[in-house]
Amino acid sequence: MAEHAPHKIPLVFYRSDNGKEPVRDWLKGLDSADRQAVGQDLMRAQWRWPVGMPLCRAMGQGLWEIRTDLPSKRIARVLLCLDEGVLVALHAFIKKTQKTPDNELALARRRHLELKS
Repeated sequence: MAEHAPHKIPLVFYRSDNGKEPVRDWLKGLDSADRQAVGQDLMRAQWRWPVGMPLCRAMGQGLWEIRTDLPSKRIARVLLCLDEGVLVALHAFIKKTQKTPDNELALARRRHLELKS
């Protein structure tokens, strides 16, 4: 039996009606080493989708969280969804508490609903 070649799933950044890409802007605000760590984890998700723990965790209602331990000793999360075969990075933040804050999830869910409509 022949093995299937790896398949990279496209990843795009959520774009608001006014053309802003908040996740891309957030990434640009990180220092180079932190930005590279998040980028590597996003790329791992693209090549290995669907991915499980410890890299990726289901957050319910079609949302997934990419979990990155940054070189700066902080913890980053990128919330994304799969929309018509494309991963969409909806929201990103530096995690400061054990539980993902409700307001961070709510924002990602609003953006996810915008994609569906």
